[in-house]
Amino acid sequence: MRRNKTASTQPRAVSHLLAGCVRPVIRHNLWLTAGMAAAIAASTALSVLPPLILEQIVNRLTGSRSVSLALALGYFGAIVLSDVCESLQNASITIFGQKLTHGIRSVLCAKLDRLPADYFITHESGLTASVFTNDGDAIDVLYSDGIVSLVADCFRLIAVIAVVFTRSKGLALLLAAAAPLLFLFTRRCQKRMNRAQLDNRRAIARVSNHVPETLRCIRMIHVFGAERYMEDTYDGTIQDSYRAVNRTNIIDSIYSPVILLTQAAVIAVMMIFAARGGASAAFFGVSVGSAVAMIAYVNNIFTPLGNIGMEITNIQAAAAAITHIEEFLAEPEMDPVPSAEMHPGAGASDSGAPGTDSDTEIALDRVTFGYSAARPVLKDLSFTVHRGENVTLAGRTGAGKSTIFRLLTGLYAPQEGTIRIGGKDPRAVQPGERRALYGCVEQQFAPVAGTVRDQITLFDPSFSEAQVQEALRLTGLSGTVRSLPQGLDTPMASCAFSMGQLQLLSIARAVVSDPKILLLDEITANLDSSTEARVIEALRASARGRTVLSISHRLSSAIGDTKIIEITPISA
Repeated sequence: MRRNKTASTQPRAVSHLLAGCVRPVIRHNLWLTAGMAAAIAASTALSVLPPLILEQIVNRLTGSRSVSLALALGYFGAIVLSDVCESLQNASITIFGQKLTHGIRSVLCAKLDRLPADYFITHESGLTASVFTNDGDAIDVLYSDGIVSLVADCFRLIAVIAVVFTRSKGLALLLAAAAPLLFLFTRRCQKRMNRAQLDNRRAIARVSNHVPETLRCIRMIHVFGAERYMEDTYDGTIQDSYRAVNRTNIIDSIYSPVILLTQAAVIAVMMIFAARGGASAAFFGVSVGSAVAMIAYVNNIFTPLGNIGMEITNIQAAAAAITHIEEFLAEPEMDPVPSAEMHPGAGASDSGAPGTDSDTEIALDRVTFGYSAARPVLKDLSFTVHRGENVTLAGRTGAGKSTIFRLLTGLYAPQEGTIRIGGKDPRAVQPGERRALYGCVEQQFAPVAGTVRDQITLFDPSFSEAQVQEALRLTGLSGTVRSLPQGLDTPMASCAFSMGQLQLLSIARAVVSDPKILLLDEITANLDSSTEARVIEALRASARGRTVLSISHRLSSAIGDTKIIEITPISA
């Protein structure tokens, strides 16, 4: 299958895409961005004021001088303003992070629409779901409790250190000596935490895939007695996640105490040298008031350092999530625009090949296709279906009959040859045109979360009440739906439809758009004879005036005269 990009050429563009998600959010939320920047700046500036005012108050009290009411109110006012600005900072960071996460998830949803059908066969559904849920949540944390908070704490750290350098050279030197050691220690914790978070993300993705797979196959698991195997597989994945999280917790439990011990050690050294008097006291510049202020500043230095440790944890978790998201965005996409390069046989049908007359509804010209290029399912297949014909695809299991339907609906493209449905390459049919061109009824009905009406319209508001009622009439479901508590607006989850009624609902979904072509894929294979008779009667009414392509010979014969097209397996 030809795709417009390969995984090896996309990572750089993907990185630009992720980086580009920030710019639209900033551009569309200028006031929020400006408010967040102002809140960070105000919170940083106000964080250094309370210790300075406290120093003045303590020096006045120890010097037997009175403290004015304005100075006292100024101290409490500075604390209140600092806390208010910090709250505004945190709120704006959270809102900004949510908006950015919405933008990234929108990019992921758009990517999902461009993926070829074989992606969903070769990739576990749980892993893809994990990209949207777990990894998407981690991106939210990345900005709300990660990068932006880290920047804010770094600004606060710089502001406090700048004030300390002007007040106490000795304390500044102590902090300068401790900073490189803390940086190296933080860096080492960062690397170990990154590996642990990445392992945890992988384990969570496996759990997300294992649970729905177990529920989907629960009857088969019971029949073959595979409960123990599934339990052991689940336990192993949970253990992998537990070990990864435990490694993260160990690193975090070591990091915070080291920061606190370093803080206590710096204060102790400062106080010991200051208490010795003379040159030491002058070098550390500590009076009673300044000692109180310096202790407050030390707390203000190490508190952001402790926060940075938590923020590094969040950033590393998000870094692992970004890796998964980039891998997802780097997946090759199907090119929706057919070209001659895609089909080596393109143009061949323009000179007398099958399907050139205007009455042709479906045409395959020398089509070769395989889900793996090395193992073709169809080889050099050609046939035409004219408008209004009732055609049956015959052949033994594995001959490629259902594969033809997947090609006709544009889920796959042939490696060689051309396909036309309604005169177009199936992949060139726009989403809004597909339901008007063909309706496909499969062996099993796939319900959607919503009402009975939603099962028919698939949430398309363009379908009128008259169209829905006509689809119910054609399929003989009008009475059944009228008997429901809320009619068409009855929630599907509360309906106890039989297997035959579900298949009729599937036909109603296919014909509500009045399509030109009906594709029927063994839709009576799982029905008893009486239910099958009802479905066939509905199909007779639904097939009038339409081209019908069916995989069931018995079904096509029951609808009317049918033309047989034999599909021969390649191995035959």
